[in-house]
Amino acid sequence: MAADPPPSPRTRVVLAEAATRRTADRARTDLAEQTPVGEALVKGLVRAQLALALRLSLLVAAGLGTLPLLFAAAPAVGAFTVFGIHLPWLLLGLLSFPFLVGVGAAYVRWAERNEQDFAALIRRPEQ
Repeated sequence: MAADPPPSPRTRVVLAEAATRRTADRARTDLAEQTPVGEALVKGLVRAQLALALRLSLLVAAGLGTLPLLFAAAPAVGAFTVFGIHLPWLLLGLLSFPFLVGVGAAYVRWAERNEQDFAALIRRPEQ
């Protein structure tokens, strides 16, 4: 008897993978060709980044801007000394820098998260 030929390797065909690829490609095409959908996606990202910047700017303005008002309204607080340094000099001249660095680090972290969410939106299939 003749030997049976070896079985051919099996190929797995999944329709969902093709649909996912087409949807992701469509979103990338919308961005590349600057279609109205692509423009709306980019405007959404820009709007999210602007909102983040405005919120953190408001935090800095409230945090550092109210201190001179406090010292003007309550001179006794401005005359308080810590380790021989007047409180206004300590807060505005020394401790404001770590505060600003912290706000900057938070901005970078949250802005990157916005960009990652945008990239995930582009890669995610439409549902």
